[in-house]
Amino acid sequence: MSAQLTRRRFLAISAAALGAAASAARATPVTWYGFALGAEAHLTIHAPPRLADRAIAAALSQLRQAEQLFSLYDPASALSRLNRTGVLKNPPPPFLHLARLCTQVHAATAGVFDPTVQPLWQALARGDGISRAARLTGWHKLSVTEQAIRLAPGQALTFNGIAQGFATDMVRAALNRLGLDRVLVNAGEFAALGGPFRIGLADPARGVFAARSLTGGAIATSSPGALQLRGAAHILHPALDRRPQWATVSTEAASAALADAASTAFCLMNKEEITAALARLPGGASATLLAPDGSVKTLG
Repeated sequence: MSAQLTRRRFLAISAAALGAAASAARATPVTWYGFALGAEAHLTIHAPPRLADRAIAAALSQLRQAEQLFSLYDPASALSRLNRTGVLKNPPPPFLHLARLCTQVHAATAGVFDPTVQPLWQALARGDGISRAARLTGWHKLSVTEQAIRLAPGQALTFNGIAQGFATDMVRAALNRLGLDRVLVNAGEFAALGGPFRIGLADPARGVFAARSLTGGAIATSSPGALQLRGAAHILHPALDRRPQWATVSTEAASAALADAASTAFCLMNKEEITAALARLPGGASATLLAPDGSVKTLG
């Protein structure tokens, strides 16, 4: 099991444990466990069994769609086809929406969030060509329109810093359309319909370091040390001139996709930069930062 999956499992267990006391006084919720985009997924549904069954079926449909759109490992996915050919004509609406969110967070973080690091990630994994791969990066080199998404020559994308959050939002939206009003979705990140749900913020090395009450919002967590590339953290900056400044970052926002992308970028940013980025994100957001020395700071 990868370090990332271990952390995801720990987050899910933490959320369940912290919410146990609150749920004891209510009807027992329906729960479901599975996998999506390489992470463990979990639903906590407060609904009658038949409606909960419909909710699980709807969630599975959304998770399958997310895999078909954003998986790096499925050669038939929309992302794999874009990386292979350099162009995705008539991108599906969710793919276009995610690409535009990337543009938004790229601007809010002054370019720190950048999904074009995939060639750099691959070069580091192989141990060669790092300088050349770094020259291929740059979200500003893309063309994103309703007609087509086009990469610059040699570019490739990874949505690992936002796709799990986006999938979480897809599931939450589908369950909202069914009329559910009290659900906790974890498809790699957390999003809630109603609440409150008590969420533990966990670091791979230190365990739970803080807790948050979530009602109708989303929380995403990134830990640079959860996965290593030849001794280096897996969260990368295109220019290779930034190193992780935090052991773990959790971001709370209206959408899990925004929280996911922001928490990824914030790992590489200092407090002043994070404060400025939070002010530029839509809908209000906050960040909880675990420093390498174990101290905890909250911004926003």
